[in-house]
Amino acid sequence: METASSKKVGFVCVQNAGRSQMSAAFAERERDRREVGDDIEILTGGTHPAESVHEEVITVMRERDIDLSDRTPREVATDELESCDVVATMGCSTLELDAENVDVRDWALDDPHGQDLDTVRAIRDDIERRVEMLFDEFYADDP
Repeated sequence: METASSKKVGFVCVQNAGRSQMSAAFAERERDRREVGDDIEILTGGTHPAESVHEEVITVMRERDIDLSDRTPREVATDELESCDVVATMGCSTLELDAENVDVRDWALDDPHGQDLDTVRAIRDDIERRVEMLFDEFYADDP
């Protein structure tokens, strides 16, 4: 992949209350760490959003100094996703996009909702690695 000049990344799951929220938060953090602010636009949403982010997700993300307690799951529209360069689904989506230029990746992650904290931590850590690898792809040619 070429260097990221104005990339748009979407993170999608059904409820937008767990995996996609963690993914978006890690992407925001990675964007800040790499100081690429305006280069990466981050979108997150769900096909059937929950009312709030799952408590166990809020708990394990606080351990990484990321507060998701003020976030609200939102519905994402197909046209929003079709404007993305990459869309990562979390393993629960039957998402079909018509746009040929969207790289859709199914991360096939377990649902953290209702899981014990150790399981949610493992999901969180997997998401964190995947987000870092995605940014590494975007910036593979950068010094």
